[in-house]
Amino acid sequence: MIAQNELQEEDSDSPPELKLIEDAPEEEAEPENEAAGTAAEDIQEEPPADKASVDEDGTYDSREEVSLYIHTYGRLPSNYITRREAQELGWAGGSVENVAPGKCIGGSRFGNYEGRLPDKKGRTYYECDIDTLGASGRGAKRIVYSNDGLIYYTDDHYETFELLYDQADNRQQD
Repeated sequence: MIAQNELQEEDSDSPPELKLIEDAPEEEAEPENEAAGTAAEDIQEEPPADKASVDEDGTYDSREEVSLYIHTYGRLPSNYITRREAQELGWAGGSVENVAPGKCIGGSRFGNYEGRLPDKKGRTYYECDIDTLGASGRGAKRIVYSNDGLIYYTDDHYETFELLYDQADNRQQD
């Protein structure tokens, strides 16, 4: 786990989209044995239960869905607006529901001032709220993600971080 960090007060209008590294093609499963009574062409493959998916036009605010969305599409879901955008709508803190129903705060720059997250030339971090749709406040849960594919989760407002995805290694963390 990684410890304490602070948000940068500057707010970028919107973070750049991440460059995505294409996953290597998965090998196709061997067809079922026809002796079992089913022709191979009749078998309809279902995606594995552990392979989650998110629709590009969906609304998400959970840790799993938002991190997968960022990993898949290189940006936040469309239900996220920056602090600046929320302030322009009259938001002064706390829940954004009063001024932007169905929206969450995200996309603002995260400073990494204490250097708790890995630093690299050209790397910029952004943050977004988690589990706040319909909530009365912003809570402590955040995803912090970088412009080069690192995605972290914190449930204690930047005290500790858990690495969820590392695009450089092109893999999901356990």
